[in-house]
Amino acid sequence: MKTITIGALALLFLAIPSSPDEKKSFRELQWKYPRVRTAAKEKNEVLEKWFREKSVAFPPRAILLRAFKKEALLELWATDTEKKAYLLVHEYRICTSSGTLGPKRRFGDEQVPEGFYDLDWFNPQSNFYLSLHINYPNAADRILGSHQNPGGDIFLHGNCVSIGCIPITDDGIKEVYWLAVLVQNEGERHMPIHIFPSRLTDEGFKALAATHQNEPALLGFWRNLKQGYDLFEKNHRLPHIGTRADGTYVFPDL
Repeated sequence: MKTITIGALALLFLAIPSSPDEKKSFRELQWKYPRVRTAAKEKNEVLEKWFREKSVAFPPRAILLRAFKKEALLELWATDTEKKAYLLVHEYRICTSSGTLGPKRRFGDEQVPEGFYDLDWFNPQSNFYLSLHINYPNAADRILGSHQNPGGDIFLHGNCVSIGCIPITDDGIKEVYWLAVLVQNEGERHMPIHIFPSRLTDEGFKALAATHQNEPALLGFWRNLKQGYDLFEKNHRLPHIGTRADGTYVFPDL
């Protein structure tokens, strides 16, 4: 029997033709989907105008989304470089919601998650026009939520229906999705989305404390979220965020 050396195997592997998609940019891979092309054609000029007015490069180096459940608002922030603060570019209405204020802890509770997340994959053929997956459950949720079934499939999406997701209409998701495509195409894979029960200003937290005074565990959770909220508000720079063994968030910048 003829022996194939390791070097020969390596040459054989290199000789295997790669898939055509492996040579394409992320933008090119997304472009093959009709809804993505529609989003680009309708919204690229709109986005360019917003960023020009804010004196931020387009496409930006990085984006941050912040959702506020009580106010039903989604903020879009962006920055040119790591050395610059984020600037608020646009606000979207969250057009419907399910559940109540408070985090998602199990499958079927209809809650919108609360905490610090990332948009981790793109769905160009969503049932809700276009959608971006939110990486719930994160490390904190896996500790504090149901260990049997914490739930999942949480998205930022189009349309105006929701069970645990964040819908911003088809028009809104066209803008956010196409912008996210451009940002990832430039090499940025970290696209954070922070989800809060409300604006966690001192006054906002006092209002939550007044309406949830008999729920100390929930107030403790929101107080923990407020630490991250305050850090970003201080200088509009993305805080470093970790998770302790007990499921609370830890902020090394504090």
